[in-house]
Amino acid sequence: MELQLIVLATVLGYLLGSLSFARIVGRMVDPTADVTRIIEELPGGHTFESDSASATAARMALGTRWGVTTGLLDMAKVGVPALIWVLLYPDTPAYGLISGVAGHLGHVLPLYHRFVGGRGESAVYGVVLLLDPLGVLATTVAGAVLGLVIGHILIFRWAGLVLLMPWMAWWHDDPAYVVYMVAANVIYWTSMVPELRQYVHLLKQGAPVTQEEIAGSFAMGESLGRIMDRYSLLAWWENRKHADEKD
Repeated sequence: MELQLIVLATVLGYLLGSLSFARIVGRMVDPTADVTRIIEELPGGHTFESDSASATAARMALGTRWGVTTGLLDMAKVGVPALIWVLLYPDTPAYGLISGVAGHLGHVLPLYHRFVGGRGESAVYGVVLLLDPLGVLATTVAGAVLGLVIGHILIFRWAGLVLLMPWMAWWHDDPAYVVYMVAANVIYWTSMVPELRQYVHLLKQGAPVTQEEIAGSFAMGESLGRIMDRYSLLAWWENRKHADEKD
């Protein structure tokens, strides 16, 4: 690899990733809407808050249509530059993957917005969807099945992101894909630490207590949560514990 191309891919990727489409779309659609904060009321009087300027925040503030639009733009701003690099240098996909990592960092720590951005799930999938669509399909299905069987809505949502690491190691001969996926997971989960800490704290306080409530809080469909509450391994285990307690 050439040093100047590495630097160029990094700088351009970061600057494009720093574009905050949640803010841009928010200003265009409704300048009074706050797309830089998520506040969700939970059962029992608890509240979940996040300072993520993201497609999720845009959806909650502006509606599903504009949330989806924001998510697609966030995917494109990182994924399209990565794809262009790969097309320009097909023998060295690392340039595109470096651009993808830099774009993800720009999304999380945007230069133009005092380094306060989103978490980057769309940024990661923007790259992987264009460079390895089969991997997205395979790991998403596997993660969804795993989440349904175990019975946890957050495993359903995030297992695919983690499974992309072993997928890259198995499917691609170039180790750059594995390095990219590990870096993407590190950046994503590091940026999610405030939300994860808050979520653990809320669980200790007793909210939410069912997968239906968790699904509602994370806007993933309460009906999906109800299915997990009734027909999963966790549901079976809880029912067995209650039966043992009665005996």
